[in-house]
Amino acid sequence: MPAHPAHHMLHSPSRHPLFPRVLADIGGTNARFAWQSSPHDPITDVIVLPCADYDSLQAAFRAYLERLGRDEPRAAAIAMANPVTGDEVRMTNHHWAFSQKAFAAEFGLQVLRVLNDFTALALALPTLPPSHLRQVGGRAAKVGAPIGLVGAGTGLGVSGLLPNGRGGWVPLEGEGGHVTLPAVTRRERLVMDGLIRRYSRASAERLLSGQGLLDACHLLCAADAADASAMRSAADVTRAALDHAHPQATEALNIFCAQLGSVAANLALTLGALGGVYIGGGIVPRLGAWFDQSPFRSRFEAKGRFESYLTNIPVWVITSEQSPALQGAACALDGMD
Repeated sequence: MPAHPAHHMLHSPSRHPLFPRVLADIGGTNARFAWQSSPHDPITDVIVLPCADYDSLQAAFRAYLERLGRDEPRAAAIAMANPVTGDEVRMTNHHWAFSQKAFAAEFGLQVLRVLNDFTALALALPTLPPSHLRQVGGRAAKVGAPIGLVGAGTGLGVSGLLPNGRGGWVPLEGEGGHVTLPAVTRRERLVMDGLIRRYSRASAERLLSGQGLLDACHLLCAADAADASAMRSAADVTRAALDHAHPQATEALNIFCAQLGSVAANLALTLGALGGVYIGGGIVPRLGAWFDQSPFRSRFEAKGRFESYLTNIPVWVITSEQSPALQGAACALDGMD
């Protein structure tokens, strides 16, 4: 949405109102910024800044511009890991908060577009080349059918694309990561109960995130009277699981993948996502081929009478090195022109 009245002003034909522009993908841990000089130029100068190093998004944005040493941009699109429902924006998994109007005024932006990060990622899905995807089960996608998107990182992002009836797409803007966790097995319920004790509610994000993976491992260790002292981060849990070095770490990662399968299948059923389901976020792509043999796919298909329906739906892990949400942010700006 435009956050500055100047978006409605007439612009000189010699200067494009949307270029040069900054594109950003802001997660709970890292802020990725990029630059695009003109409609015909690629996205360049991608720089990742740790969110914890900056008091505000404005400070990180200014640090990026100072590092580039370029003229101030005329437009910006910022994809963020939180709902965007009005002028005031507040991150769910970080303390940054700001007014869109004030942000645009501070940086002299003629156009500012702020949107959910997974909405931006959804917008980028049609542009992803096959080399940036790895299929995990299913058959061929149905052309023109709805598409699902889910991804775990600092939080759990959920979105998708619905056909608009004119050959294009409408991205979903929701907060599906906060649905209730669909525990199935006794050990999953043990983890779910522990998360409820700790957070008062067990949303899908409470497990399907970096902190959730760590919490799951600690809860399993507590139940088994096992040593959890070496499990200090989600990376520790993942490493130990992949190395078969810690039974509860392995179980936690298996539960994580099974639950991701349940959530992804719920999304596929809700949307009728015969166009496939994409998996983004920071965690799953790092698991590599291990994920393909995890409980994810079997749980994805374990929906009783609708098992055959889900068996046909392809799932792809997004393996792009550069955040596709940056391209999606560009698409969001282009849709305003």
